[in-house]
Amino acid sequence: MNRYPSSTDLFVIGGGPAGLAAAIAARRRGLDVTLADCSVPPIDKACGEGIMPDGLAAARALGIPLEDAAGYPFRGIRFVNGDVCVQGDFPHGHGLGVRRTALHEIMVERAAADGVQLLWGARVSGIRDGAVAVDGRTIHTGVIAGADGGNSIVRRWAGLDEFHRDSRRFAFRRHYDIAPWSDFMELHWGDGHQIYVTPVTASEVCVVLISRDQHLRLEDALPRFPELHSRLGESAVSSRERGGISVSRRLRSVVSGHVALVGDASGSVDAITGEGLCLLFQHAVLLADALESGDLVRYQAAHRRLSRRPELMADLMLVLDRGRRLRGRALRALASKPQLFTRMLAMHVGELSIPDFAANGLAFGWRFLTV
Repeated sequence: MNRYPSSTDLFVIGGGPAGLAAAIAARRRGLDVTLADCSVPPIDKACGEGIMPDGLAAARALGIPLEDAAGYPFRGIRFVNGDVCVQGDFPHGHGLGVRRTALHEIMVERAAADGVQLLWGARVSGIRDGAVAVDGRTIHTGVIAGADGGNSIVRRWAGLDEFHRDSRRFAFRRHYDIAPWSDFMELHWGDGHQIYVTPVTASEVCVVLISRDQHLRLEDALPRFPELHSRLGESAVSSRERGGISVSRRLRSVVSGHVALVGDASGSVDAITGEGLCLLFQHAVLLADALESGDLVRYQAAHRRLSRRPELMADLMLVLDRGRRLRGRALRALASKPQLFTRMLAMHVGELSIPDFAANGLAFGWRFLTV
């Protein structure tokens, strides 16, 4: 049974990982926090289920023990384009593949243990200055956090639904009962589409197709990747196919009055980066900092700075999605000098500065021209 408080310091709308992270971060700063979601745990979503090392570090800073999850560590990233393969290890630590439902259960347990008031199966019908309408009740609050995903209704209620950029691709996910064949997250490149393979347990992999064609499904795309198709072979499919939309979106603002947006509600980068979970953990910390200082404008500025590197990486990677010849030449250049790919991976996980990455880009450009 839900217990509805009359007031709370922070009311979080949305109980996925973004909302739970924001609630946990604020509660650990001593705020009274209430979270509401119309669904009931565990909440699933189509995603690649891989968490990069910087994402694990961000979760660790929130006291979320993802290393204890029944997941599968991976040491780096591998790009596969036909007969060309290039791979690199993370500069420090490892990534972790973990089922989205398992991740959600861990975060719900952490939020409850920290004292967050959780309202599951609760429907929020509106917001106004200093209050939230939920299940016919009014709960007074100091700040509202909109964490209700890419199609956020909170964003619309707050008048924040204006974009600098907004492009979409389509994703479809299934799991297969097969032992991982490598300790890398793999990205298989095709013409206008990619397939991710992430090991999530010692006996299961997550396979995600991302493309610009909303009608393309895994069963149609897999035969275009003969080696991967052969590996999966007759392996049993262990989950139903689940679809979603991968959005590249930058908002004009993520704060309006006493409302702040976090996670995909606040904008997002294409799933090709694998940075979605890391970003939402980092959003949670930045919002908690701003709440502690009493200045939400501080969150707006920090959010903008945080988005620059993932947006740059998404733009660079999506260039490879545009043409077979360009992609083939670029990946052959990286394969001929693997340390360039390793340095790009270091930039990807935040361990190489943008100026240093630019220098790496010059080296790559020369290699590209001479390959």
